[in-house]
Amino acid sequence: MLKTTILRTKKPRLKNPILIEGLPGVGHVGKLVAEHLVEELGAKKIMEIYSPHFPPQVIVEDDGTIRLVRNEIYAFKSKTGNDLLLLVGDHQSTTTEGHYELCGVFLDIAEEFKVKRIYALGGYGVGQLVENESVLGAANTIELVRELKEYGVEFRANEPGGGIVGASGLLLGLGAMRGIDAACLMGVTSGYLVDPKSAQAVLKVLSKILKIDVDMHALSERASEMEKIVAKLREMEEGKTPVSSEEDLRYIG
Repeated sequence: MLKTTILRTKKPRLKNPILIEGLPGVGHVGKLVAEHLVEELGAKKIMEIYSPHFPPQVIVEDDGTIRLVRNEIYAFKSKTGNDLLLLVGDHQSTTTEGHYELCGVFLDIAEEFKVKRIYALGGYGVGQLVENESVLGAANTIELVRELKEYGVEFRANEPGGGIVGASGLLLGLGAMRGIDAACLMGVTSGYLVDPKSAQAVLKVLSKILKIDVDMHALSERASEMEKIVAKLREMEEGKTPVSSEEDLRYIG
């Protein structure tokens, strides 16, 4: 495979679709939100995207068979509001050139479906355990900044300090060059662990923006499991609980 390849399963007719990007990143926050939406909304897969810029590996399925790593796009036809395109996947690009190429492909697809708005989802790692839920934002127009503030999205001067790396950043920047409004919603997270609690905070905000009702039970259960692990980590930090080689604090997302 020498170039990014798109395999299409179907091309639905969509009404004023919004593109939601939730690829793997800090705390897997965006990935958790987007995959939860795919599951709960019953979105249908319409594309598989393969690229030589993904890691050189295959995924081993539960039945022992394998498949190449990929990104996928799902479509959801709404009865009341905007239809949705949901971008999910196993990995982001491992190269700088690949990030630009793949985001170009994503935006080509957005233009094909006449997308006027993109929400990129991710996590903002602060390097320490987080007590209170909050969602930071960035956007490629000041009008969109003002709009998102009304939903409780926080915009802090010089944060994220290092900018937004990967698809969640490039979709905003390259989207602006194509006249597509785009914003990034970032759940504040430690950055150490898969963080369903932060994902839950992002999903709450996104659901209000999109005016959709999404069952959050499965995500809430995962958040509760993570809270138990975080509590143990805090005890260890404070020296109240000795570290045991038998105690497994890993979280499998």
